[in-house]
Amino acid sequence: METALNTPTHTQHQRPEDERLGLSANILYGFQHVLTMYGGIIAVPLIVGQAAGLAPAEIGILIASCLFMGGLATLVQTLGIPFFGCRLPLVQGVSFASVATILAILTSGGDLPSVFGAVMMAALLGLLITPMFSRIIRFFPPLVTGSVITTIGLSLMPVAAHWAMGGNAKAPDFGSTANIGLAAVTLAIVLLLSKLGNAAISRLSILLAMVLGTLIAWAAGMTDFSRIAEGPSFALPTLFHFGLPEFHPAAILSMFIVILVVLVETSADILAVGDIIGTPINSRRLGDGLRADMVSSMIAPVFGSFTQSAFAQNVGLVAVTGVKSRFVVAASGIILLALGLLPVMGRLIATVPAAVLGGAGLVLFGTVAASGIRTLAKVDYEDNMNLIIVATSVGFGMIPIAAPQFYSHFPDWVATIFHSGISSAAIMAIALNLLFNHMKRGTPDKPSVFAAGTAHAPGDAAACDSLGTSAKSLAH
Repeated sequence: METALNTPTHTQHQRPEDERLGLSANILYGFQHVLTMYGGIIAVPLIVGQAAGLAPAEIGILIASCLFMGGLATLVQTLGIPFFGCRLPLVQGVSFASVATILAILTSGGDLPSVFGAVMMAALLGLLITPMFSRIIRFFPPLVTGSVITTIGLSLMPVAAHWAMGGNAKAPDFGSTANIGLAAVTLAIVLLLSKLGNAAISRLSILLAMVLGTLIAWAAGMTDFSRIAEGPSFALPTLFHFGLPEFHPAAILSMFIVILVVLVETSADILAVGDIIGTPINSRRLGDGLRADMVSSMIAPVFGSFTQSAFAQNVGLVAVTGVKSRFVVAASGIILLALGLLPVMGRLIATVPAAVLGGAGLVLFGTVAASGIRTLAKVDYEDNMNLIIVATSVGFGMIPIAAPQFYSHFPDWVATIFHSGISSAAIMAIALNLLFNHMKRGTPDKPSVFAAGTAHAPGDAAACDSLGTSAKSLAH
């Protein structure tokens, strides 16, 4: 008899994301999603808490609030309620795009209530403009989505490298051979389990590699389980723990720019995961997903959290495991809720070394980029400007990744929009697609020297063979 891991129930016309894998599979695969994004979801409250001058205990409350809100937002996005939630396998959590603006508010004389008020009002404005965003889906052909998906994967690679080096640039062992070696061992375990394991083990290769990598780190003295029992085991979230929100126009305006970036990135993630699992995304479904993002961001400050958005690294996990069920991700939302209520579980997961996450992240983020390349393979590049659109969009998206200070002398609103490689690539791809493929006037019949350079004349292959034969004869 097959186990629940291998016996999904389905109907003849079932959508891929509606597959039901059973309770045990949902818990295991859901926990894998939580481990994948845990470092990202706690990074924002750690940074913000330190910038706000909070005591360690208060930072712990901020982290628990972000975990709880991430779980709540994930349930809304995956299970959905009328008009809210795209019902796709997308994990939600506090958005890193808001960090720079939050820090700017705090350093310019504001406090956490000012930040929370800005998030609430900016998200409300974002909710009002979601109908406009949901209607632009026709401007997201494979040319655009492929460029953005590729950029998502490539832009996450520095994160994987930073994790593999130890995660803390100020630590004395940052970049040590021990950290990088642990990341390499974790990567090797992922590949080995994917090669030798059965279907269930292969799908769980990321989770199992993280568990084994953590045990290896413990044996080598690179992680410590002794602090798991320190602190409370259970704690209910406190409403407005850091004070009632305060509303300041300048803070709201700057946070609204962040909301625009979040809307662009979430649109890209929704379309990316739809492409990966093979389910069509229409404007209504996109709008439901964006509305869920905005409502979650409006509610988040009540619990002491910030702007919510989809996590790109979990899109990679969907691609690498092939587990498309939204109920698996809903299970991860329940786990996040539990972590927000059970600080002891959060302390347990916090023992996973950053180097272990780095080894797994290399596979996850690389898979996202590979999925984007696969989408770009569907694009027609003959006698059009599509190749230069892809080249410019991906290149533009790589600028803030290759040179993080590139926009440091620009106005703050420019830096906020374009500091993300994902939003940079999305904006450029959409703009160039409109310019060259929707505004035909002025575009020549044989438009691009780059496109011409990729075409091969019928005799090219023979010429290459002849050249290769000549080279071999010279070598002998």
